[in-house]
Amino acid sequence: MMTTYEILDHSSGKTARLEARVTKSQKTHFQKAAELTGRSLTDFMVACVQEAASRILREHEAMTLSARDREVFVTALLNAPAPALRLRKAVQRYKTHQHRAADAQ
Repeated sequence: MMTTYEILDHSSGKTARLEARVTKSQKTHFQKAAELTGRSLTDFMVACVQEAASRILREHEAMTLSARDREVFVTALLNAPAPALRLRKAVQRYKTHQHRAADAQ
């Protein structure tokens, strides 16, 4: 996988082209933002799209489990250990409390 530096390396030969149709007001809006950052409109657009794409991919990777992760997770769910004594006592206290609360109504 390429690093962010490799992706943004401007010294590499750029041969692919990307075009987008926008409204005049969008172009004006983008141009003002580009000028405020001291970039050309093209550099601004490429940087913004790159940043958004990297963020979306990071978020997706963080949410996507590998096949091994899924297997470990499902196995843990299906083969869960028996509840510990403290948990069983807490459940009993909860049930007793709920039963008393229902009787009080």
